[in-house]
Order: sequence, then structure tokens, then C-alpha cells
Amino acid sequence: MKSKKVTIIVIVIVLIIAGYFVLSKKKSPPQAQHNVPVLAGKAVQKTMPLIIEAIGSVEAYKSVTMYSRVVGQLQKIHFKEGQDVQKGDLIFTLDPAPFKEKLRNAEAKLAQDTAQLKYNESEAKRYAFLMEKGAVSKSDFENKQTLAATQEAIVNADKADADNARLNVDFCYIRAPLSGKTGTHIVNEGTMIKDNDTKLAVINQIIPIYVKFSVAEKQLSEIRTYMTSNTLKVRASIPGFQNKTQEGTLSFIDNTVDPATGMIMLKATFANKDKFLWPGQFVNIALQLIEEPNSIVVPSAAVQISQSGSYIFVIKPDKKVEYRLVTVSRVMGNEAVISKGILAGETVVTDGQLKLRDGFPVEIRDSLAPPATSGAPAKPVNATNKK
Repeated sequence: MKSKKVTIIVIVIVLIIAGYFVLSKKKSPPQAQHNVPVLAGKAVQKTMPLIIEAIGSVEAYKSVTMYSRVVGQLQKIHFKEGQDVQKGDLIFTLDPAPFKEKLRNAEAKLAQDTAQLKYNESEAKRYAFLMEKGAVSKSDFENKQTLAATQEAIVNADKADADNARLNVDFCYIRAPLSGKTGTHIVNEGTMIKDNDTKLAVINQIIPIYVKFSVAEKQLSEIRTYMTSNTLKVRASIPGFQNKTQEGTLSFIDNTVDPATGMIMLKATFANKDKFLWPGQFVNIALQLIEEPNSIVVPSAAVQISQSGSYIFVIKPDKKVEYRLVTVSRVMGNEAVISKGILAGETVVTDGQLKLRDGFPVEIRDSLAPPATSGAPAKPVNATNKK
């Protein structure tokens, strides 16, 4: 009897366990799928430029380091550091007194030798007349002719010395060889200046101005092809001032590719009338080769990368997303040019892709930030204020 009860209990336990397993294998009812909040944008069709981007550096259109052409003491500096000067403006004055004295000596010697020349020439004419009459010998005549010719050569040398002395006086007044902006004072008033040795100042012409940059040699053929038919535009922007760009034109391609880096140097010329670009600055360069009409463009944030390639979630009219592989032609700032996979006018997800799968329903929002909590937190009670 006891064994019968044990058997019944065992059977009951087995049935309970079997029932549990059977019930656990039954499928639970599908949970309702909630709309995933996302941000969205539109695919548009518009004209997009074909651009090569690079990092460039600004350099002066012309740069001149000024030297003195004579030895002397610096008497006066006529500009302030960083001042704009025009071509021909007086920049430095060296003490001209020693050179003026040399000029007076040269002019005095020239006058003396010129007077002697006149006398020798008159003597030569007189002896020529007497030679015709047979009153003097041929030897005396030739002697007078030689003296006149020798004196003429002396006068010509005096003229050269006087001109040189006059030039040296002019060299004491050093003028700007071009219009531009001066740098710092390299020397001070009173300094003894050596000719062609002592640096006086540097003047940079910055209107217009150059920007030089390098591109990969594989892009050279494309650049040259477009350059033959059009003037290529170049835009420059300073980091932190992307909204303010300067537009110039490509003006120079170097004649050699650097074999060590595989890069070739180019230069663009900018008007720079507002002096926004400054020598030595690093700038972001965008070289525009051509403008392509009817390009399909989406926000670059919409493009995601997977092992299969680039993809975009497209929001269908029923508010469900479609996972779609696309071909990205290029990315320019906040925009991506799509060559295959998207049509103009389609809506794409720009944020919230991590929570999506193909076919998920979505809710388009203006922001994914959590809503701000209402009500100010209660202020803590200060124990010292209790009475």
C-alpha cells in the first residue's frame, strides 16, 4: 500500500514537470513594436562642384629684404613697424654728409679738368692751322692733338666719378621697391650699416597674395585636363572661419612631382583686398574642377558604413524604414553625393540609426534630446535657520 502511494506521487510529479515543459515551449504572444524616434532629411537633386581638398599655406605675392647699397650710419627710419607703404616711399635715410662731400670734390675736379680740356682743344686747333701753313712741325702738332685727347679721357673719367658720387648720395635715401606691408625694425637709428650686408627691413606684398598647396600626382592629369578649358577656381578658408571664404584662381603648377612624397605643388592667386589672408597662415583649400548638374545629395550624417558597404535608412510613406545599400561618389562637408541607390525627394534617417532594423516603424522628430523635467528641485533646509 505504501509503495502504491509512492508510485502515485512519482507519477503526479512527472506529470507536473511534463506539463511545465509543454507550457514553456508555447510561443509567447508578439510584443507590440514601438515607433523609433529619429531625425530625418531629404535627398535633393542639385548642381554640385567636383572638388579636390588640401591644406595650404599663405605666402606673400612678392617679398623683398632691403639692404643698403652704401656704407654709412643710419640717420632716420621713416616708417612704423607693420605700416603699409607704397612703392617709392622713403623708408630709411643714411647720413648723406660724407657722400655729398665726395660729390663736391668730384664736381670740382670735373670743372678743373674740363677747363684744361678747353685749353688743350684750342691749342690743338691752333697747331692744326699752323701745320697747314708750315709754321710748326708735324711732331708738335701731333703732341697737341694727343694732349687734347688725353684730357678728354680725363674729363670723361671725372664725369663718371661725379655720377657715381651722385648715385651714392641718392643711395643714402632708401625707398620702398614695391607696395606692401613692412615688418619689424631690424636695425635702429644710429647703427652703422654695411653695404649689401646689413638687413634693414622686409616688405611683403599681400595684395594680391599666393596660397601654395600640394595634391597627389594621380590627380595631376585631371587638374591639367580641366585647366586647359577653364580657369579653375580655388576657395580658401581659415580654420575657425569656415563661413568666410576667399575665392581665387589656380595660377601655377610646379614642373616636377616630388618623388619622395608623390605630391606636386600648386599655387593659387587671391585678390585679398580685405587682407583676410596673411603670410604664414595655414588654410583649408578647395580646388573646384567642374560643376556636375543633377547630382543626388543627402546629408552626410545619413550615410552609415557596414561590412557590406555604405548604406542609408530610407523612410517609406508608411513610416517604416528600408535598409538600402548606396554608392557614395564623394563627401563635401555636411553633404554626400550619391551616385546609386537614392532618388531625389526620398526621406532619409540622419540620426537614430543604431536602433533601427529593416522594416522598423519610426517617428520623425526635431530633436532626440530628452525633454527637460518641469519643476525646480526643493531647496535643502538650512539647520541654522530653524528656530
